[in-house]
Amino acid sequence: RRSTTKLKWLWFNIVTSLVPPQELSHSGSDFAVMGMHFKLGLYEHQSAGALQGMIDLLMNNPELMRDPSKIKNINVVAYEPAFGIIGDPAKRNPTTRQSADHSMVFIISRLLANAVNRGVIPSTNEEAWTSWMLSPRDYGYDALNDRQTRGLMEKISFAHGGPEYDARYPDGIPTTVEITADDGKKYSSGLVMYPSGHARNTTADLNAILQFKHKMLGSIALEDDDCEKLIKKLVHMDKLSAGEMQDVYDFDYSKLQRNDPIDG
Repeated sequence: RRSTTKLKWLWFNIVTSLVPPQELSHSGSDFAVMGMHFKLGLYEHQSAGALQGMIDLLMNNPELMRDPSKIKNINVVAYEPAFGIIGDPAKRNPTTRQSADHSMVFIISRLLANAVNRGVIPSTNEEAWTSWMLSPRDYGYDALNDRQTRGLMEKISFAHGGPEYDARYPDGIPTTVEITADDGKKYSSGLVMYPSGHARNTTADLNAILQFKHKMLGSIALEDDDCEKLIKKLVHMDKLSAGEMQDVYDFDYSKLQRNDPIDG
């Protein structure tokens, strides 16, 4: 055993002597995590381009949400694998939370329903995302069976953009949303590559949208004050000491809010 151990250490020393000195860093942009994307609400990641396209269209053409009955068709043009996964015809009739959040037609219709019903005409992209953000309740039983949402789903078609779109993924999330009104007028979002939340998006105020999302989800279990305190600690985690990190999730568990399950 001793001779084996000595041989192992000898081999280790030989190998390490041949390898240039390595520097381990703890900050900067050269980390894979810096290329990750944020979901701005609850939805399947590959629908982000369609959500941004729909938001852009509604902001620029608010008449579309004033009277959605005048919308004849919503066509979503996307890439593989989005076309084959969340655009699968089998996903047109989701009956569970799990199938709904992987259904392009449901996700887009639910966002549009939120825009129609909440009566907000946002002046900024950030206001649109936060006003119409998809929450857990958007995938519950009532939402899954909402007549308005189901009616909008019937208006949606899905098309594969072909090699031109496929080649742009995974650099971006190439998607175009096209709306045809009942009077024949056509609206197009244009090609969306880097929707809000995408690592390469440079226009959205990501922090503002994420703060809203954190509070939306945190308030399900915590009172507003406790929720804000916890979010503040997590957002500024890089400034915490090792001792403070040990207590980062400490709060009064007896104050957790009790909610009925959101079935779906």
